[in-house]
Amino acid sequence: MTVTDFLSAPFPDPVPPQEDGAASGSGRFFNRELSWLAFNWRVLEEAENVKVPLLERLRFLSISATNLDEFYTVRVAGLRELALSGKNTPAADGLTPSQQLDRIDANARELMDRQQAVYARLKELMAAEDIHILDSGALTDEDRARVEEIFLDSVFPVLSPLAVDPAHPFPFIPSTGYSLALHLKRQEDGRILRALLPIPQQIDRFIRLDAPEGQHRFIPLEDLLLMHIGTLYPRYRVGGYCTFRVLRDSDLEVEDEAEDLVREFEVALKRRRRGEVVRLNISANAPADLKRIIMQELPVEEGETMETDGLIGIGHLSELVIKDRPDLLWPSYTPRVPERVQDHDGDMFAAIRQKDMLLHHPYETFDMVVRFLKQAASDPDVVAVKQTLYRTSHDSPIVDALCEAADAGKQVTALVELKARFDEAANIRQSRKLERAGVHVVYGFMNLKTHAKLSAVVRREGDRTITYSHFGTGNYHHITARIYTDLSFFTTDGALGRDMTRLFNFLSGYAQPEDLENLAVSPMTLKQRLLDGFETEALNAEAGKPAAIWAKMNSLIEPDVIEKLYEVGQRGVKISLVVRGICGLRPGVEGLSENIRIKSIVGRFLEHSRIVCFANGRELPSKHARVYISSADWMGRNLNRRVETLVECRNPTVKAQIVRQIMAANLADTAQSWILRPDGSFDRPGPEADERPFSCHRFFMENPSLSGRGSAGASDVPALTHGAD
Repeated sequence: MTVTDFLSAPFPDPVPPQEDGAASGSGRFFNRELSWLAFNWRVLEEAENVKVPLLERLRFLSISATNLDEFYTVRVAGLRELALSGKNTPAADGLTPSQQLDRIDANARELMDRQQAVYARLKELMAAEDIHILDSGALTDEDRARVEEIFLDSVFPVLSPLAVDPAHPFPFIPSTGYSLALHLKRQEDGRILRALLPIPQQIDRFIRLDAPEGQHRFIPLEDLLLMHIGTLYPRYRVGGYCTFRVLRDSDLEVEDEAEDLVREFEVALKRRRRGEVVRLNISANAPADLKRIIMQELPVEEGETMETDGLIGIGHLSELVIKDRPDLLWPSYTPRVPERVQDHDGDMFAAIRQKDMLLHHPYETFDMVVRFLKQAASDPDVVAVKQTLYRTSHDSPIVDALCEAADAGKQVTALVELKARFDEAANIRQSRKLERAGVHVVYGFMNLKTHAKLSAVVRREGDRTITYSHFGTGNYHHITARIYTDLSFFTTDGALGRDMTRLFNFLSGYAQPEDLENLAVSPMTLKQRLLDGFETEALNAEAGKPAAIWAKMNSLIEPDVIEKLYEVGQRGVKISLVVRGICGLRPGVEGLSENIRIKSIVGRFLEHSRIVCFANGRELPSKHARVYISSADWMGRNLNRRVETLVECRNPTVKAQIVRQIMAANLADTAQSWILRPDGSFDRPGPEADERPFSCHRFFMENPSLSGRGSAGASDVPALTHGAD
């Protein structure tokens, strides 16, 4: 399919409103939590996709499990708290917290059953490729000798076997903690001992065994432990056992008037570790007395307990995605260095001075963002560097560059967001490292997360100073930048430089920015800028002009935004959305959303960039379009409770890259797209019978981008048929 084919294709015939009132009231919205589960089903589908390399399928299976864990510790934990407190205010779709929990439970149980079935199938396929996951019964005598050596040398010293009786209280099991519960009998007199063996998270779940050339053999850690119970409990034999794993509420409570925010977060992190259990996974063969004790001591109810006939802790399968079988992985891919940077011998400032520059990660290397900051650290003409950090890697080259800049005498300011969920402890460590280097570290607002992706370098050039600005859609994280699709926009535009300065002053000094020249910032102006853009398109439609909205994001659930999209769609605006994950908007309903179509892309790379394009009175794609990139998804938290940015890209080359290449390719994709239907289901229709599937990921891997030398010349709309799978 070419983009021209896509644009000329009519919108699907709308369906009549359903009996649940899809055109009015709560029926206008899909439930947020069930929509997220639908996304995780799509991830799991990739584990079943025969076109995906085998070990990448295993990775998708692992991701679906870790995703579900986080969903329970965050979303289900919150709903559970609301239900227990008696707060039954319905969500936008009309479901109360209790009703949502019931539906989540049924869906999640089905999802976990499917995960086990997928694992069983992948295990067979791996065995056919000489990657074997063995149980103790499949070991040779040589294997057993080696396993005993591994146990005594590497495992036994870190184990803490525990009796469970009145003299030995039930121990604390951390979130994602995995344990063996044992029903033991003493050989000489049959005395019963109930014991618990927490499995250390510091040890690999799958132990590699010796294997002939070309083979790979592993044994699960729990099997290794069961083989050596006699060493842990001499003169006892196992009468019964089970494995279990817990997930706990991950919420943080921080005092609004905390005098030392870092210390308050450290205390809160310790409290979170002991959050209430929201889910217990226990093996289906658990002895009744052990199951009763575990449930009573945690404590959990029957409805919070899930019996698993198979592998508990599917997320650990990522350990088996081994690098020494490249034939079972995605073909290796090396991101490109932009040609314009090469033309300037790696000088980022010279490349940006020439013209605004947009990089499309991971197809163009994130190393250019690191180089931008490292060059700032060593350049004697740079006087100041300002940076936001929401999530970053443990050994972050971004943090190192900021430290180098401070060491070199630059004025360096870093906004470190301590409230980045699950990265709080890492961000505390990074903030202390920055402070030791002399960086001025600030932490933003107590009641707002700073999620904007901003970097500014102030440089003396002649008799004036120039602000080199970087606006991103993704985190300053050089690891995730290899697999997340994101945008990096570099500019020396004076208006954006002034806006950047005003915004950093807001973050460090609480002085709310006024008279921003380009930038829209949540929670002040970003949402209204979007709504105004929607309205302009509707007015164009009513005036007989072409009117369309193309947008791409991770999630769409903000009710005011959805209602406005419904409204302008009814007024004649054609709306095409790429929403990777959660979507509360119901497309294709007669009298409500027949002019709205929505797709989700799930493939080799995680779609993460946020883009919105307005037709602006011409047919899309067009050089006259108004084009924006953003750090914000269209969710209540992003638009109302976070500091986010929406940046208009006005440079013609940058606009062309976004609208004619990035958005057009996403909309034309058939290889990894799912189409959202009016009933909330997703179809994967694929191409017509006589066509090859078009993959936007492969297209971007195989084609240089328009950002290369700052001129058009890469694949434009008519030629967008290359890179088919």
